[in-house]
Order: sequence, then C-alpha cells, then structure tokens
Amino acid sequence: MKTQNPKDWKSTLDQIINGIDTPLGRAFDIVLICSISISSLLIIVDSVTTIHAQWGAVISLLQSFFLLVFSLEYILRLLVTPRKRDYLFSFYGVVDFIAIAPVYLSFFISFGSFFPIVRILRLLRLFSVFKMGRYITESGALLKALRASKTKISVFLFTLIFIVIIVGALMYTIEGPEHGFVSIPESMYWAVVTISTVGYGDISPQTELGKFLASALMLVGYGIIAVPTGIITSELTQVAKEKTSRQKCPGCGHLKNPQGAQYCNQCGQKL
Repeated sequence: MKTQNPKDWKSTLDQIINGIDTPLGRAFDIVLICSISISSLLIIVDSVTTIHAQWGAVISLLQSFFLLVFSLEYILRLLVTPRKRDYLFSFYGVVDFIAIAPVYLSFFISFGSFFPIVRILRLLRLFSVFKMGRYITESGALLKALRASKTKISVFLFTLIFIVIIVGALMYTIEGPEHGFVSIPESMYWAVVTISTVGYGDISPQTELGKFLASALMLVGYGIIAVPTGIITSELTQVAKEKTSRQKCPGCGHLKNPQGAQYCNQCGQKL
C-alpha cells in the first residue's frame, strides 16, 4: 500500500492554510473570518452587564469552542511553517499566540479585565486573511514622514505644553477654587480640553476676565489644530516626490535608485 509523503501532506496543508487558490483554502479563510468575527462580537456583547447576566454561560461555552479552533489553527500554522522561529516571532505569529496563551495561563495567573482586550487583538489576523499586507507597506511613507517631521512636531508640542501651563496658572489665579479651578493641574486640564476644542463643560470660567481668556484660547486652538496637519502633509508630499523620482534598475529591478544616478546602488549595473 502506497503511503503519502509527509512533505506532500504538509504542502497540501500549507496551501489550505495560507493559500486562497483552492476551494479548501477559501473555505478555511471563510471559517477563520467567521470565527474571529463572532468571537470578537461575543467579547463585546459580554461586556454589557445585562447580557452577561443572562447569557454569560452560553457565551463562555462558545468562547471555549473558539479557543479550541484558534489553538488548532496555531498548531497547524506552526506545523506547516518550514522556519518555525520566523513564524513564532513574526507580527501575526505573536498576535496568534497572545490570542490563546492568556486563556491557558489564566489557570495560574489572574488577568482580570485585561484579558478580553488581549483576545480581541485577534481581529488583526483579518489583515492577513484578506491579504491586506500589501497595503500595510504603504504605511512606510507615513512613518517616514513622521520621522522627518519629528523635530517640528516636538517644537510644536513643547509650545503647546507651555501655553497650557501658562493659561492654566492664569485661570487658577483669575477664577480660583470657588469656580471649580481648585488647583493648577485642574486648570491645566481645562486648558487642554479648551484648546483642543472638545469642551466637556465640567469646568467653565465665571468671571469676565476668565471668559475673555477662554475665548482667546479657543481661537488659538482652531489655529493649532492645523499646525501638525500642515507639517505632516508637507513631509508626505516630499516623500511622494522622492518615491516617484527614483529609477528602476533594468537588471535586478531595484527601485531605490535616486533620480540622476548612473549606476544601480544594488548591483552596479549602468542605468
């Protein structure tokens, strides 16, 4: 009797788990999407006291089922991965692990209310299932723009902190505890809420001078909102220009050759 080669068996299983070109692969992805979505929805509704009181036992049973599903998926992914260390320490490998590990560790360690937050991180696996990883690479442009603008943003934040401290101290002096400004930190909290144009209304100035200072801070807040947006937008434009001005090497296909370069900085071929 002919036995199946273990490598062929692992290859077939790998196509089912990581591929979408076969009916079984698509079915696996559909089951995984439904399991992650339902499990996350159960975590959300279970946080409602009335629902937990009535359906807590059923939700707990369903979550135990999904725990078995995710545990089996994790074991299978580890089984079919040639370089297991790479999967274990990859982004999705860590997400898969922390989605199931706290359940087993909870027998020895109490996680309290932090545990549902850890489990709901499983939603991140949908990026992989929907094959959205290629779009994540585009976030590199945003990260590069943020790094390029970190000095300007730092100066902006320090200026903002100084404004909050100064206005908070002034409002504490002008309004005082009798109007809710019981301390400088409390007044600084009011300044942050006001300058961000949120305006909770839990503390508000009562004197004429306090209202004038609050009005001035509100106007400053509208201008401040546009500052970081303009800085990052400018850097994003610069990153986009650099990206479009690069040359592609006809030999190795390297895309990061600066415009005007005569030789590829990867393979040395003439451009």
